[in-house]
Amino acid sequence: MVDRTTTVVWDRALLDYDMGEHPLNPVRVELTMALARELGVLDRPGVRMVTPEPATDADLTRVHHADYLDAVRHAPLDPFFHGWGLNTDDNPVFEGMHEASARICGATITAAEAVWHGTTTRAVNVAGGLHHALAGRASGFCVYNDPAVAIARLLDQGAQRVAYVDVDVHHGDGVQAAFYNDPRVLTISLHETPLTLFPGTGFVEETGGPGAEGSAVNIPLPPGTGDAAWLRAFYAIVPSVLRAFAPEIIFSQCGADAHRLDPLADLRLSVDGQRAAYLAMRDLADELCDGRWVAMGGGGYALVEVVPRAWAHLLATVTGAPIEPATPTPMPWRKFAAERCPRATIPETMTDGVEPAVEHWQPGTTPDPVDRAILASRMAVFPLHGLDPHDPRD
Repeated sequence: MVDRTTTVVWDRALLDYDMGEHPLNPVRVELTMALARELGVLDRPGVRMVTPEPATDADLTRVHHADYLDAVRHAPLDPFFHGWGLNTDDNPVFEGMHEASARICGATITAAEAVWHGTTTRAVNVAGGLHHALAGRASGFCVYNDPAVAIARLLDQGAQRVAYVDVDVHHGDGVQAAFYNDPRVLTISLHETPLTLFPGTGFVEETGGPGAEGSAVNIPLPPGTGDAAWLRAFYAIVPSVLRAFAPEIIFSQCGADAHRLDPLADLRLSVDGQRAAYLAMRDLADELCDGRWVAMGGGGYALVEVVPRAWAHLLATVTGAPIEPATPTPMPWRKFAAERCPRATIPETMTDGVEPAVEHWQPGTTPDPVDRAILASRMAVFPLHGLDPHDPRD
C-alpha cells in the first residue's frame, strides 16, 4: 500500500467560533481533539500538525460579498444590529465573530492547499464544514462558508474537477449555491428530506445551472433512515457519479448530525455507520484521485455522546488505520469530558454496538421509501453523466 501523509490543521483559537448558549458549542471540537490525542491518532507517523492563519478578505470575497464582510465586522458592536441573517436565534453575534470565522476558513484553505500542492496526501479540519453560509447571509449557524472558500482558492490555482461530498444531515446548500453554475465543481449531498428539515433545499431536481447540468447531486432521505439504508443510498449513487466526474481532489463535509441521538434531526445512523461512510470516502479518494482528500467536520449536536467519537473515527481514517469499534474510550478522556459537560452521558467505547451492512441497491425490488429516493436521484442526474439510472452496475 502506498504510504499516506496527513495534515491535521489545528489551533485552540478555532474554538473561538463560539455562539454562547447555542447548539453549536465548540466543546464538541475540543472533546474531539482530546479524544483523538488520547487514542494516539495525532501522534501517528506521517501526521503533520499545522496552525492556520485566518483567511484574508481577498479569500473570503471569492465567495462572500464585501459588504457582508463589513456587516459581520460591525454586528458585534451594535446590540440592535439587524440584517444579513445575523443577530438571530440561529446566528447570534459574538465578539470577534469575523476573526473567528475567518480563521476557520483559513484552516480549511490550509488543508486544501497542502493536498493540492502535494505537501500531504490528505488533510482535515474538524472545526470546519460551515456549509450553510451564503454569499451575503449567515445561515444555519454558519457565518462564512469555509468549504466554498477553500474550493474557490483551488479553482484560482488551476483545479478543473473538484468533488464535494456532504454527509451532514442537512443539505449543503451554501456550497451548492456557490458553484451551481460552475461545471468544475461537483457537489453531492446526502441529507434528510427538505420536506421535514432545514434548510428546505436539496431536492433531486436541483442538478446544476445552465452549462453545469449534473454538477449538483442531491439524495434526500426520509426521516428514520438508518445505517443500512443510508449506506445503500450512498453506494447506489456516490461512487458512480464520482467515477464519471473523475475528480482531481475530493472534499468531504462530515457532519455528525445524522446520528440517531442528534437532537436537531431525524435520521438514525450510528457512530459505526458514520465510520463506514468515512472509510468509503477514503477508498474513493484512493481509487479516483491518488488519495487526495480534504475532510471537514460540520454539524453535530450530541456534543459528548456522538461528535467526539464520530470525528475521532474520521481523524483515524484520514491519518491511517481506522480505530477498531470496540476500542474503549480512554479513562483520562472520560474524566475530561465529565468535567467539561457534567450532565452528559460519557460513552465508554468507540462503538454503538452496530455492524453496518452494505446492501446493494436493485431497481424496483421493494416499495421502501429509501429505494424510491435512490431511484429519483438517479433518474434526475445519472443521464447527465452518461449513466443508466436503471442499471445497478452504473
